[in-house]
Amino acid sequence: MLHVDLWFTAYLLFLAAMTGAAGGSFINCLAWRTVHKEKITSGRSHCTTCGHVLGPLDLIPVFSWVMLGGTCRYCKKRISPRYLAVEVFMAVVSAGLLLRFEVSLEYLYYFGFFLILLAQGLVDLEIYEIPDRYQIAALLWWCLFLPAHMESMSGYLTDSILGGLLISGGLLGISLIFDRILGRESMGGGDIKLFFITGLYLGLAVNLLNVIISCFVGLFLAAILAVKKKKEQDLALIPFGPAIGISSLLCVMVGRQIVDWYMGFF
Repeated sequence: MLHVDLWFTAYLLFLAAMTGAAGGSFINCLAWRTVHKEKITSGRSHCTTCGHVLGPLDLIPVFSWVMLGGTCRYCKKRISPRYLAVEVFMAVVSAGLLLRFEVSLEYLYYFGFFLILLAQGLVDLEIYEIPDRYQIAALLWWCLFLPAHMESMSGYLTDSILGGLLISGGLLGISLIFDRILGRESMGGGDIKLFFITGLYLGLAVNLLNVIISCFVGLFLAAILAVKKKKEQDLALIPFGPAIGISSLLCVMVGRQIVDWYMGFF
């Protein structure tokens, strides 16, 4: 359906990108309110500096930030470019998912999953914590789409649950050993729970690949944060949630192909 016509394809990709940007805008708000202990239902969107309620022209994903020059219309204070970056990122992710899965339940399934991962990553970057409510939301979203696997339910459930339990259980065991050796927490409990969730979505083999890739992504992000903060003591806390999210995205897009390629050597 996606490739029926070039213009139709471009139209669907545009809609997917706009949907992704809107989702990114919502997640920006959700993450900020989570960090600052505000309920998502507590009133309309407002400037994080002056508190002024934002109007419709202030809430157009991507375009509002660009048209306002990255500043608040009311107090003229600078708006973090992170808001723009997140909206653009989700626009690209949404379009990429559409190209990968076309117009299907799989597109919707993974789009919702990555919105939740994005929220977890943004919160983790701010407060080094992944709230359990997001883990529960991802679990419920996974359960909601279980009927779509009715024809192969037994095999799907086995692979998903093993992918969650074996990977997160193994990481928990390794973490406890390193905690004893180092005398401090080596891996956050939220990260271990998140690997259980990604196992449900990715299955055993791809979630193992996810662990490997996320370690490399985590080291890269840690290096960036080290340069940005320029404080050695800040390296004791490394938000791993964003690395898991980026790695999970790569695994959804090409993880199965990588695993199949690797297994072809045996």
